[in-house]
Amino acid sequence: MRVALTDTGVWGGHHHAMTQARSNIVVIGQPGFYHCVTRCVRRAWLCGVDPLTGIDHSARKAMIEARILELGSIFAIGIYSFAVMSNHLHVVLSVEPDAATHWSMEEVVDRWLRLFPAREGDTSKRELLMKSEAAIAERRERLTNISWFMRCLDEYVARRANAEDEVTGRFWEGRFKCQALDDEQALLAAMVYVDLNPVRAGIAASVESSDHTSVQKRSNELRSAPERANQLLLPIAGLAVLSNKEIAGRLAMSNRQYIELVDYTGRQIKKGKRGKISETEPPALRRLGLDGDLWSRQVLGIRDGYWRVVASAEAMMEKAAQIGQKWLKGIGFARSLAANR
Repeated sequence: MRVALTDTGVWGGHHHAMTQARSNIVVIGQPGFYHCVTRCVRRAWLCGVDPLTGIDHSARKAMIEARILELGSIFAIGIYSFAVMSNHLHVVLSVEPDAATHWSMEEVVDRWLRLFPAREGDTSKRELLMKSEAAIAERRERLTNISWFMRCLDEYVARRANAEDEVTGRFWEGRFKCQALDDEQALLAAMVYVDLNPVRAGIAASVESSDHTSVQKRSNELRSAPERANQLLLPIAGLAVLSNKEIAGRLAMSNRQYIELVDYTGRQIKKGKRGKISETEPPALRRLGLDGDLWSRQVLGIRDGYWRVVASAEAMMEKAAQIGQKWLKGIGFARSLAANR
């Protein structure tokens, strides 16, 4: 089985004694959920006002959001959550390799040329691809690959930003960082963590004012189409992961329930309150068997409690054994959450 390119580095700005190769976490050809983060180099600002130059790059946010959504429509990937911040961005996504196996050769080429278009009027690129089954097979696999998804996002943004700033050189700090999300609780915690980035950073007061996040987009869509409030929560863009029953069942909640969960969690984190507020807890939390305090710890643990894998302690021990290690960062954190249930 082929695996993704390896990566070691930092998560959330903190070094860890034992970094994990991404090839141990992301296996090409298998479905799964992941939380990815890309950060700018120290002096680059993705958007917002650059404190060094005073230049306002806020207009880039819409461009970056549009690119994330566009890539979701090209790759065999579903976009569940995203947030575009001043000097970094988050994406929570699902990978569904089986979907790409059903694409015709023409569809694979069409999707690839949306990423790397030929010059206007030049048909030779398409013709060359269509003549090579090996080239199409390679492109088909790349369209299921997180590394290629992030490459097509990062390089596009870097080119646009460098052109605007009239500079050359590195725009991103390094390769993107990636967390595997092993179960429903991990997936939801990562989605909520990402959607609450503007609230936690103090630049938004509510879900509705959290610009360029997936939860704001979901909220806006429900205002324009309220009949969708009780429909099943699906990706905000890209594939709906329904072919794999185990994965499809991970988010057994409605659009309204998810927005309520994000709103509730944001208020809990902003207040800094500890303790149970059972009468106001949303249904999704009761189904997971968590109180407000434990849930807030789980969400914030995406940043500080875990490293490469977000899962139960037992699942993380199994993963550690699979990759030949005795321990993964986050096992102790997961055990502390379980002990307080």
